[in-house]
Amino acid sequence: MKKVNKSSHNPITKMSTCKLPINFLLLALCYSLLPAFSSAPNRKPPPLPILPLPTKFQLQWQLSDMALFFHFGINTFADSEWGSGSIHPTAAEKNAPSIIFIDEIDSIAPKREKTHGEVERRIVSQLLTLMDGLKSLYLLICQFATNMNSNPTLSNGYGEITDIFLDGAKGEGEKDMKYLFDSWFSLIHQLQPGATIFSDVGPDTRWVGDEYGVAGSTCWSLYNKTVSDIGNVDSQYQREGDPFGPDWVPATCDVSIRPGWFWHDSELPKSARSLLEIYYKSVGRNCHLLLNVPPNTSGLISDEDIQVLQEFTELRRSIFSHNLAINAVINASSIRGGILETHFSPYNVLKEGIYTYWAPEENQSKWILYINLQELVSFNVLQVQEPIQMGQRVIEFHLEALSQHGVWMRVANGTTIGYQRLLLFPKVKSEYLKLVVDKSRAEPLISYLGIYMDPVTVLRETPDKQSVACFNGSQVLQTTTINNSLSAAM
Repeated sequence: MKKVNKSSHNPITKMSTCKLPINFLLLALCYSLLPAFSSAPNRKPPPLPILPLPTKFQLQWQLSDMALFFHFGINTFADSEWGSGSIHPTAAEKNAPSIIFIDEIDSIAPKREKTHGEVERRIVSQLLTLMDGLKSLYLLICQFATNMNSNPTLSNGYGEITDIFLDGAKGEGEKDMKYLFDSWFSLIHQLQPGATIFSDVGPDTRWVGDEYGVAGSTCWSLYNKTVSDIGNVDSQYQREGDPFGPDWVPATCDVSIRPGWFWHDSELPKSARSLLEIYYKSVGRNCHLLLNVPPNTSGLISDEDIQVLQEFTELRRSIFSHNLAINAVINASSIRGGILETHFSPYNVLKEGIYTYWAPEENQSKWILYINLQELVSFNVLQVQEPIQMGQRVIEFHLEALSQHGVWMRVANGTTIGYQRLLLFPKVKSEYLKLVVDKSRAEPLISYLGIYMDPVTVLRETPDKQSVACFNGSQVLQTTTINNSLSAAM
């Protein structure tokens, strides 16, 4: 713990009878002297957006946070991950009363142009019925083997499609093939103008570069489509994006609840805690989480998978249902249009959503939000959001907490924010916080700030002699010295 230097000229550390930082006292005094009217006579216009910007449909996609994914086909019955096309369907008769498969590699569905998509329609209808109770939590994404001739049938047979996933899988060891991707994208957008198309490099959403559900601790939605090709991408560039990218192509983190993409009787699902860790590293890093939950040989989601999903939902609800800063007094280093301007007030960060935000005054070099929680609060999670319809702006930021000795302690560092950033760190107990934006592409705009306590993934606490914690944006390292022995927790 840093000791207070009595000879310091720091007004916070010199206070002996009042623990309240002078920043808060001065700002509170300014507010108390204001005349009693609610808005300035000449309201300053909103700040200009900074390019690139998401489309309306990309924005809707990002707001959904997560979607479910289903892998179901001949591989489910053959107990394999990759098909060769040689599996005889009678091998599945022992496990299923009827067999109709729509799969990215091995498909024995009838020709769609002759059946008008009836096979696919029935399967989608059944899945939607089974998932009806989860509409508010997830999107449903269905993937079919298709080609240009069958695209009109598939794209027009189910109403509005919001997400189309093109993963490029063509089988292991297959020869390179030339695909008419631009023609596909054009046709899909023509038939489904509201759909976002996923592939390695977009055009609307990109692959994050791994199948573990983990994004980079720095993750820009900005991207340059011209530097990568489908099937030939740089994994680091996929994870991190490009702060100078001219295109808006946010990342999708895809991962399976089980070790494989298809259901296997010998495998078990990940735990709810593992899914929560993935959530922090995907949704909490400005990405969309695409979670695969493969049906079993009965065509149903296994009971153990359903239980994990329910536990995962309850974990998130228990952590994020109550913002510990909801009743805080919020002040700022500056407000666009002046202190009377309520449209860009720092209190906007306590309103859920991205369409209201705090905007600082122009031509500042550092931007600070002061949070007075009005009581001592224990917490270990910070949530921050930007109004991404105005562009992604923040390059670096950090969180400080005032210690009981009157010293500002940095408790977490972060780089990009984007739609949402979640930082997890060792538990802190404080009443006064500062969110500091250190670098930004333009004046930073903050739409939401949340403080939470995660009792499940609490990092090891050490209420003893010496303890130093540091956060590097991707992991927390806490080192502790006890009786000349060193231990580390992450």
